[in-house]
Amino acid sequence: MPSKKTLTSTNLEALGAQRLAELLIEVSTGNAAVKRRLRLELAAAQNPGEVAKEVRKRLTTIARSRTFIDWQNRRTLIEDLEAQRRAIVKQVANADLTEALELMWRFMALANSIFERCDDSSGTVISIFRAACRNLAEIVQVAKVAPEVLAERAFNALYENDYGQYDELIGVLSPALGPTGLELLKERFLELSKAPPERPKDRDRNVIGWGTSGPLYAGEIAGRRRESTIRLALQEIADAQGDVDAFIAQQSEKARTVPRVASEIARRLLEAGRAKEAWSAINAVNESRPGWIPFEWEEIRLNVMEALGNKDEAQCFRWQCFERTLNSAHLRAYLKRLPDFDDLETEERAMSYALRFPNVHQALAFLVSWPALDKAAAIVIERFAELDGDHYEILSPAADALAAKHPLAAILLLRAMIEFALKENRVKRYRHAARHLAECASLAVAVGDFGNFEPHKRYSTRLKAEYGRKTSFWALTS
Repeated sequence: MPSKKTLTSTNLEALGAQRLAELLIEVSTGNAAVKRRLRLELAAAQNPGEVAKEVRKRLTTIARSRTFIDWQNRRTLIEDLEAQRRAIVKQVANADLTEALELMWRFMALANSIFERCDDSSGTVISIFRAACRNLAEIVQVAKVAPEVLAERAFNALYENDYGQYDELIGVLSPALGPTGLELLKERFLELSKAPPERPKDRDRNVIGWGTSGPLYAGEIAGRRRESTIRLALQEIADAQGDVDAFIAQQSEKARTVPRVASEIARRLLEAGRAKEAWSAINAVNESRPGWIPFEWEEIRLNVMEALGNKDEAQCFRWQCFERTLNSAHLRAYLKRLPDFDDLETEERAMSYALRFPNVHQALAFLVSWPALDKAAAIVIERFAELDGDHYEILSPAADALAAKHPLAAILLLRAMIEFALKENRVKRYRHAARHLAECASLAVAVGDFGNFEPHKRYSTRLKAEYGRKTSFWALTS
């Protein structure tokens, strides 16, 4: 049973309405977000229509604001936007669908002005608008908006999609748009694609930057954005209509040689039962640049091979992909298709290949994740000179994985990160390097023989001699 002091609704109810009201006034003093939330609750208790008025008033205020929102004020903005979104969905929509729909469109229209004055490197603000876009679709579905009206509204919104807030709009609205609405929306974008863009006179052209080929004009950037908007919208409509050929038509000949685009085309053709065409599409890519080929392209190509019945060729390609990238997904798929007992011999061959792989960090990451910790320890010891301590995202988890049964290998990984931080004067990593040095001391107790490597005490002495002037580091080790 929870304590009487635990913050639960039951315990708070025991304080009584008057005391709770006093506490809310106290908590909201100096906190604009809490005050706005309380006003919304008071409006809802008075009349559902009052909530809509409060939300509309707040959205207008946000739209008019021009203040830059730095990281200190971003949390306040996020809470404010979330409060308005929830009020529209949970309160206004329950009372008046038409009003809720109009408010949600107005909410979405705030995005451009907000992103112009807000740093959203964390992606939190855009996630609110993406959620609102899905809420919009839910309200539209219940409100049963006419496809013609919805198509026009969606067209106008997509044309203002400067920051990707409407990226999901066609997909989420497609059930409500239906065949009629989707076709109307398609016609509007096709009309726009045929209309010549406005071109300002030379004297009115604004230079906004410089590129390798000369000045960059505002009109040119706007023109490229317009073309991109049209192309992406027509792609989304094609997908919603299940029209593979319409999707392909939006890809230039050059784009079709890009692995990502080729994969998307081939996947759609394969899903449409057009495996032979998918094979031509996936092979439009130039494979002579192995570091440039993504896993998704390889995976789709394998799926097409399987669909065409070329199972032996698919197995051969899986092994080639594994040898090129050490991708464990390819190896697992390869082993799964082998006869009984052949998989063990092949797995051992794969591990031996990984030990000789040119990129030691890629090999180490693979061996640890497989897991083949004995082999991972071996590659650390045998190829220690190749390790780059800057790859902490690989070395740190590898050290953790090896610490229990392979302490020497774990120590060597930690040393690589320590010496990189000190040699390159990465002050921000000193705290981690000091922790790594303490871990080395702890692990050294379990190492019976350091072999060709320095025992911990000798290593620490040398480190002090070479980097003794790094006082901010040594202060962290005491």
